[in-house]
Amino acid sequence: MSESVAGQNTGSTHQNLTAGESEQDARAQKLARTGVPYALNTAAAWSWRLIVVVGAVWLVWQGLSKVSLLIISAMVAALLAALLSPAVYAMRKHGIRAGGATAIAELGMILGIAALLALTGQQLVRGFVSLTNNAIQGYQQLVDWLKSMGYELGADQLNQILNQIEQAVSNNPSTVLRSVSEVGSTAAEFATGVLITLFTLVFFLMEGERIWLFIVKLFPKQARDAVNGAGRAGWKSLGAYVRVQILVAAIDAVGIGVGAAILGVPLAIPLGVLVFLGAFIPVIGALISGAVAVLLALVALGPVQALIMIGIVLLVQQLESHILQPLIMGKAVSLHPLAVIFAVAGGSMIFGAAGALFAVPVLAVVNSVVRYLAARQWEDDPELRREEFLFPHEVERREKSKKREEKAQKVVAQAREAIRGDGEDDSEGTAPETSSAQATKTVSPSKADM
Repeated sequence: MSESVAGQNTGSTHQNLTAGESEQDARAQKLARTGVPYALNTAAAWSWRLIVVVGAVWLVWQGLSKVSLLIISAMVAALLAALLSPAVYAMRKHGIRAGGATAIAELGMILGIAALLALTGQQLVRGFVSLTNNAIQGYQQLVDWLKSMGYELGADQLNQILNQIEQAVSNNPSTVLRSVSEVGSTAAEFATGVLITLFTLVFFLMEGERIWLFIVKLFPKQARDAVNGAGRAGWKSLGAYVRVQILVAAIDAVGIGVGAAILGVPLAIPLGVLVFLGAFIPVIGALISGAVAVLLALVALGPVQALIMIGIVLLVQQLESHILQPLIMGKAVSLHPLAVIFAVAGGSMIFGAAGALFAVPVLAVVNSVVRYLAARQWEDDPELRREEFLFPHEVERREKSKKREEKAQKVVAQAREAIRGDGEDDSEGTAPETSSAQATKTVSPSKADM
């Protein structure tokens, strides 16, 4: 019996192989009749598929470009949410409601930024006078140096340059108005983006996990665990990047700011703030902030102090790139420095300043997601949650609120039943009266006839 079954299986396998070979032979004969080589036919098949994919990507790109303000605002809100979520969780752990914790965290962030900007503004106002005097002295030194080289750059030449600028402005009023309108529209877009970011941040901090679980449910059931785990892994990587980047930026700001203060460079505190903000844009931000520090030292103190400032900037940047980045950032996001450089360069060329800002965090998230999916970690991930995380007191609070809602619903239902019962009683009570009135109406004509 088993031998016959084995023979039947072997026969069916042989028939399948024969059928496959015959199909391949038929396909080869068809290509031979048409005169198209097999490699060219395969390349053509891949070509039209690639054209379709590129066309779909282009359409998506065009659609996203129309709502770039919303996308950038949402991405900034995600970065801020990754930064503030530990504080929100800590406050929730101590009994503060999610809404209250979100409000405290966001208001604290806004007040901190406002205080930092106020301090920077005061320092700018105080140091602007001395910096202006130093700039005038530097200009006189530059004029003297040019005179020694045989070039004349005095008041007459400066007035001539200013007159040319004035004539260009008066001859092209439309260009000036267009520039002013562009500046106004940019400021309006910036204000709108800030409002959208703050509004989105509220919901990310208060209901972020609930929103994510809703998105996960949009995928097929077979893929939900993989999508859920990969998204959580990417979120962890994003949070680690933001916290480490703040630490690195603070170290850079303190190093360059203290060095500038020791040298006597004016506006040392605003310079430190600029370095702190510029550190969030890898490579490009460090170059810009370092150039500003060297320029301030050159204008205010002279070339010797400027050279010393260059040494301080290079020392801090080397400390960041060779010690801080490998030890702290490398462990947090697991990105090679070459990948970071290419990501920043590509992002800045395609998306401008926004691309340079978001290139590294997006790359870190994609790296974590790909690693998670490639290793199939969702199959034995103990931290994978399919429901929203709640502390015990929050669970108790929700249960109490559900009970109160159920009681309120019961009271409402009872009140509706009582109202319905009263209506039925009224209708029953008015029915005899209506019938008696009708009877009176029917009887009265007969009496009149009598």
